[in-house]
Amino acid sequence: MRNKKIGRIFVLSLALSLLAAVGGFPPVREEMGHVLAKDDVTTLRVCNWEEYIDLGDWDEEELIELDNGVEILGVNALYEEFEDWYYETYGKRVQVEYSCFGTNEDLYNQLTLGDTYDLVCPSDYMIMKLMAQGALEPYSEEFFDGDNEENYYRRCVSPYIAQVFAENQINGESWERYAAGYMWGVTGVLYNPELMTREEASTWAVFDNPDFYRQITLKDNVRDTYFSTLGYLLQDRLMDSAFVNDPDYSRKLGEMMNDVSPETIQAVEELLAGIMGNIYALETDSGKADMVTGKIIANYQWSGDAVFAMDQAEEDGVYLEFAVPRECTNLWFDGWVMLRDGIGGDPDKKQAAEAFVNFLSRPENAVRNMYYIGYTSAISGGEDDTVFSYLNWCYGAEEEGEEQDQAVAYPVGYFFSGNSEDEDYVVYTRPEQVGRQLYSQYPSQEIISRAAVMRYFDEEETHNINQMWINIRCLDVREIPLWCVLLILCILAALAASVILHKKNHYYG
Repeated sequence: MRNKKIGRIFVLSLALSLLAAVGGFPPVREEMGHVLAKDDVTTLRVCNWEEYIDLGDWDEEELIELDNGVEILGVNALYEEFEDWYYETYGKRVQVEYSCFGTNEDLYNQLTLGDTYDLVCPSDYMIMKLMAQGALEPYSEEFFDGDNEENYYRRCVSPYIAQVFAENQINGESWERYAAGYMWGVTGVLYNPELMTREEASTWAVFDNPDFYRQITLKDNVRDTYFSTLGYLLQDRLMDSAFVNDPDYSRKLGEMMNDVSPETIQAVEELLAGIMGNIYALETDSGKADMVTGKIIANYQWSGDAVFAMDQAEEDGVYLEFAVPRECTNLWFDGWVMLRDGIGGDPDKKQAAEAFVNFLSRPENAVRNMYYIGYTSAISGGEDDTVFSYLNWCYGAEEEGEEQDQAVAYPVGYFFSGNSEDEDYVVYTRPEQVGRQLYSQYPSQEIISRAAVMRYFDEEETHNINQMWINIRCLDVREIPLWCVLLILCILAALAASVILHKKNHYYG
C-alpha cells in the first residue's frame, strides 16, 4: 500500500516569504573562497498550486524500493534540490522563490494586480487564456532537443500527453510551444457502491436521479458543473452509435462539449435549475470528507481527489469507487508556463525556468510528486521504466498466491508508449482496482477515447456562462411574483415606521 504524504502546510513557503519581506535573502554560500554576490545568482520566481510539489521530509520507512532497482526517498523539497542540481549541471547558481496560489482565478488576479513570476502552473483553460492574451514566453528550441540528456521533459513526457499538447492550438499555435504538462486526469463520479450501483454512477444523469435526493454534490464552479450538465443534456446524441463511430468523433465531441452558444447555455441553465433541487449542495473541497463520513453517497470529482478520498476512506473502513460517465468525460491538466513579463528577455531566467521543468520531469522526481500529492504525472519516463515500476509497486498483484491467481490485466500502453496494445505496459492487478485507484489515476484507453478538453472561452462567452451561473446560484428577482415583492415592501415599511416611532417615544420620554 502507498503511504501518501498529503495535507502538509507550506511552512517553508511562509519562511521564504518572511525572508523576502524583511530585506531579501542572505548571500549565497561561499564558492571558490568567496561569497557570491546577488548578481552572481539567478532568482527564479515560481508559483504553483498549494501542496502540489514534494516537500520532502519523508520518514525512513517510506523508502520506495522499485523492481528496477531504483530507490526513492524525499529528503528535501524538490525546489530546494533543484538549486544544487542546477549548479552541478550548468555551473551556475539559481535561487528559487517558491510561492503558491489557491485557484486559477487567484493566480490571474495576482498577475493583474502586478505580482510578477517567471514560471507558473495553471490549469488548461487558464493556460489557453494566457496564451490568447500574449502573456506567455515560448519555450526555446533547445528545450525540444531530444538528444540533450538534460531535456527530461522532451524525452520522458507521455506520448499521449505530448499528442494532446501538439494537436490543440490557440491562435494558430500549439499548446506545446508554451506549456509543459505537469499533472493530468479526468472527471467522474465518486460513489459508495453499497448505496449506488456502478450503472447508476456511470452517467451524468445521476445528479438528477430522484433515488438519491439530497445525497449527491456537484462542484461549486461554473466550468465543471456546466460540463456535467451539458453531458446530461446531450446524452442521447453523445450515446448515438452513429456519432460514436464517426471517423471525426474526437473533434466533434470536443465541439459539442464546448458549446456555449446562447441557446445551449439557456438549455443548460433550465436543466441545472432542476438538478439544484435534487443535489445536497455545491462544494469545492468538502466532498471528499463528506464521502468518507457518509454524509453523502456520491459527488462530482476530479480523478486525483477521488484517489485521495478512496485512500482515506479505506483507513476508516469505508469502501468507495470511481466511475467515469458513459457519455463522455473532461480531460484536464495542469502545466508549466513561463510569463513574458517575468522572464523579461533574460536568457539566464529562461534557462533556469526550462531547467526547473526538466528537473521535475526526471522519472524519480515525477514519482516523488505522485507519491506526495496523489495526482498523476504527465511523465511516463520514455526509455526509463521508473514510473511504470512505481505503478506496479502501487497496484500490482502479489507475484504468488491467491492474489496472483485472481489478477486481471490492465493495459496502460497508450500512456507509456503510445500503443494501447503494448504488452510491455500491462499492470496485473487485483480485480477491485479496475474501478478504483488504478482506474482513476490511469483511465483506460476506452475512457480516454471519449474525453474532451474544456477550452478557454472568449470574453463574451465567459460573460454569458458566468451570468448563467449567477442565475443558478442566486435568487433571480425577475422570477419573484409581484405580490411577494409588494409584501416584502410592506414589511420593510412597517419595520421602518416601528423604528421611527420607537425613537420618538424615547426622545419625548
